[in-house]
Amino acid sequence: MRPAVKLRSLTTEEETEIRRIAASRKEAYRLVQRAKVIVAMLEDPSLRATQAGLRVGFRGSQSGLTWVKRFNEKGLVGLEDKPKPGRPPTHDQKVRSALISLAQQKPDTLGYPFKLWTLERLQTAFKERQGVHLSDSTIWEWVEGEGFKWKRQQSWFHEAEKHDPEFVEKRGAS
Repeated sequence: MRPAVKLRSLTTEEETEIRRIAASRKEAYRLVQRAKVIVAMLEDPSLRATQAGLRVGFRGSQSGLTWVKRFNEKGLVGLEDKPKPGRPPTHDQKVRSALISLAQQKPDTLGYPFKLWTLERLQTAFKERQGVHLSDSTIWEWVEGEGFKWKRQQSWFHEAEKHDPEFVEKRGAS
């Protein structure tokens, strides 16, 4: 049987910060859960890392052990996610913010001859104003990520008889 991993002694600042993170509603869920493992071990020193991990909701028995080891080695930084592999973002946060800001404004207040944004109109307007071309999928992802919903444009000529039973007579001969 392997020896139990013990939590190292914490400074007052570390303990205060780890308790703040564990009680936070604004920090990332994964970080809060990892901090709760450390707090559980602070409150019950006889608790094993694997038991602390299971107590706070980790499913694997090794998760608690992993986070206690990383915390012992690196401190609070050890509880954060490691950088993910993959391509770095093409556009920085300023570009995203500029697009969202433009999408929040009514097009007619900016001098455009229409009242609603379509994907194509937003893309064209952003290119004119910022000089940056964004793909359809990028705009779609960013706008939906902010909680906006694209609305389907209504056509008043679609099923006109349904809206006005006298439409054919009013329209006259075609």
